[in-house]
Amino acid sequence: MNYDTYRFSKGERATYLFLGALIDALVSWSFYKSLVVFFILLLPTEWFFLQFVKKGLIEKRKFELSLEFREAIMAVQASLNAGYSVENSFIEAGRVMENMYGSKGLITVEFKVLTRRLRSNESLEKILLELSDRCGIEDIEDFANVFSAAKRSGGDFTRIMRKAADSIGDKMDIRRDIRTSINARRYENRIMEMVPFGIIIYLNITSAGFLSSLYHNSAGMIIMTISLILYLAGFLMAEKITSEAEKV
Repeated sequence: MNYDTYRFSKGERATYLFLGALIDALVSWSFYKSLVVFFILLLPTEWFFLQFVKKGLIEKRKFELSLEFREAIMAVQASLNAGYSVENSFIEAGRVMENMYGSKGLITVEFKVLTRRLRSNESLEKILLELSDRCGIEDIEDFANVFSAAKRSGGDFTRIMRKAADSIGDKMDIRRDIRTSINARRYENRIMEMVPFGIIIYLNITSAGFLSSLYHNSAGMIIMTISLILYLAGFLMAEKITSEAEKV
């Protein structure tokens, strides 16, 4: 599995296309009150909306894999302490992950592949390095590089696993706190992003004549288009700030 891409299921695609159409309808009615604008906006914005959703799902999946990988390393450490060899410790950890996350869990799928390749006499070092390349997650990359170096130098794998689990755990705790704080700010952003639409809808319902001069004429369309551009610029800026903060 390539963790830098995401393929929608048919149900997911239909759901997000419907949500995108609702957003198009809200924008076209609030800013232009025009079905023509709705159909002009529909196709390009649907594509951008799907890319926006896909990016969020990719980030979520990577974060989940990081959390599950931490548990997997702790399971490997437990197996090493019980006297298993390094390779058998990873195989046993795969069974533990399946019990924890089910047969379709991200780490379960990866460890099933790892187990199959180990039984085909492939190098564990090679398998972990390829996993780190595919997932693009810093913690897994660091672990794979440390493991590779230890494998070549004949290091104490039990100590390495313990230190790796502690290190990844500390990082994940910090990232979880950061993510919780950022999500709170993101929810605040979502509320603020709906305020302009709320104001326009409220005025259109309670004082329709107040905004009538902004619709169905050239000057009004220019003003509303500029307002929409400024709104989108603010939206993109807020998303960039929160995305950059998550990478810290």
